[in-house]
Amino acid sequence: MKPGWYDTIRNASDLALLGILTAVGSLGVVTAGAAVATASAAVHDWSAEERWPAVRVTLRRFARALLPGVVPTLVGLASVVLLVLNLAAITRGVVPGGVALAVPTFLLLVAAAGLAGLTVVEIGRRGAAGWWAAARAALRTGQAQPRAVLAGAGVIALVAALGLMIIPVLVPVLAGYAIFALHAVARRLS
Repeated sequence: MKPGWYDTIRNASDLALLGILTAVGSLGVVTAGAAVATASAAVHDWSAEERWPAVRVTLRRFARALLPGVVPTLVGLASVVLLVLNLAAITRGVVPGGVALAVPTFLLLVAAAGLAGLTVVEIGRRGAAGWWAAARAALRTGQAQPRAVLAGAGVIALVAALGLMIIPVLVPVLAGYAIFALHAVARRLS
């Protein structure tokens, strides 16, 4: 049976709520890894079984992912900050090299964003457990299918652009849609 408009509205509101809950769960910076992993696992379950996991399952996943998610969160934040600062310093002329260094730095930023997106998908497939195994699997996927890295980076770039264009209060809603889009793109390319 073809889904009706009410199914579309329900799914959209579920993803919006997931984004809001992910943003709230990420407010304590060290909890961001657990929040993203739990949201990704929920999206994976919803994509595979067409139903959301039970609240008890979701809370258990979040609790299990808290400590293991701290280091990947800090590593990810530090990497993004360093790459953006490096790119800003190069493009402003603070560091010699200009365009010759800006292009490889930008490409490195794109690759990192794509691999981060693939890692989010992999952590969801693993039930919100095993960040390092998910990162290794994402790297293997990226090496086997470079277009998956580009697609993940494209999703992240689109979400970032939308985040700059919409009312700031709505930015958390994008998190749920971003995680869903990453899963959809990864599923399509696999």
